[in-house]
Amino acid sequence: MLGVADVLLIVATAAACTAGVVLLTLLALRANRRGPISSQFAIVLLGAVAAMVVSTSAVMGQMFVSPHDLAVFVWVVGVSATLSLAVGLFITRRTARAATAALVSSAREVGGGAVVTARSGWREFEQVSAQLAEASERLSEARAEIARLDAARRTFLAGVSHDLRTPLTAIRATAESLEDGMSDDPEAAGRLIRAKTDAIARMVDDLLQLSRIETGGLELRRERIDLLDVISDAVADVMPQAGPREVRLVPDCPASHMLWADPAELGRAIGNLLANAVRHAPRDSEVTVSATPTEDGRIAVTVRDRGDGVAEADLERIFEVGWRGSHSRGSDGAGFGLAIVRGIAHAHGGEVRAANRADGFEVTLLLSATG
Repeated sequence: MLGVADVLLIVATAAACTAGVVLLTLLALRANRRGPISSQFAIVLLGAVAAMVVSTSAVMGQMFVSPHDLAVFVWVVGVSATLSLAVGLFITRRTARAATAALVSSAREVGGGAVVTARSGWREFEQVSAQLAEASERLSEARAEIARLDAARRTFLAGVSHDLRTPLTAIRATAESLEDGMSDDPEAAGRLIRAKTDAIARMVDDLLQLSRIETGGLELRRERIDLLDVISDAVADVMPQAGPREVRLVPDCPASHMLWADPAELGRAIGNLLANAVRHAPRDSEVTVSATPTEDGRIAVTVRDRGDGVAEADLERIFEVGWRGSHSRGSDGAGFGLAIVRGIAHAHGGEVRAANRADGFEVTLLLSATG
């Protein structure tokens, strides 16, 4: 039976041998820190087997066994360790190579724009693969959004160019007619030039407003206002556009509503909604504007016309800058009006919605009564 001293000697010998092998293993790992992952696993496996073989051999040597028995032991341990090490290295290298190859393949696919799926394997590699799959989905969505925004930008620039060129062409033709003395009515020509110039000025003003909204530079000057006064001013401003089309603007605001808002910007938003409705309302029809409280404590300003609506899928897109559908509902040909309305609504902490109705189309501006 082993005594206490013998046990302590065995433990000390095994610990010393194992510590030495572990130290050499750590040094090897440090020297190979930039090597492939399979070589790192191989070093760890080799260190573990070597620690057992060295410590066991050292202890056996201290037990004063016969040379024959020690030789048999060394051969058994040596062959077993060699075979185990060979099988372990083969499995480790094969598994690591397969796992890393799958990740490299997925990363290459992501770089090419594909959406990958998580692949099974070791738990750690599964986590990396899952993160890679999630990242590929986000990248795909981002690429699609960038492509959509780029297409919208090109459409927007083409629309602005067209809408600026139209009044400029009219101004140029009228100016040349005046210059050549070919105009029969110089005063009418002057009024035409002024009207076209005003249209260009409004378009430039809308562009500046959109720029402030998109860059977060829209500064509101809030004050306590009566919404009925703002609606009345907006109706008066749009009346000259409604007259030639024989469209009647009908305010439907039986009660006053006090808001904490910027009267100029809010009036501009309501005016854009009214102008948009007038442009699409049939001749000899009505455009109504109402203000009613909602169940959640907000005020809904609704502008309704009898014109054609838009496809249900496009109800949100009509608020995008420069969007042009078959029935584009911007307050001007360039499609700025409703985009400005949405920006002003968001700046006030509100929102804007569009809906098709059985008898026409409506846009609702939702505002907080407290600002």
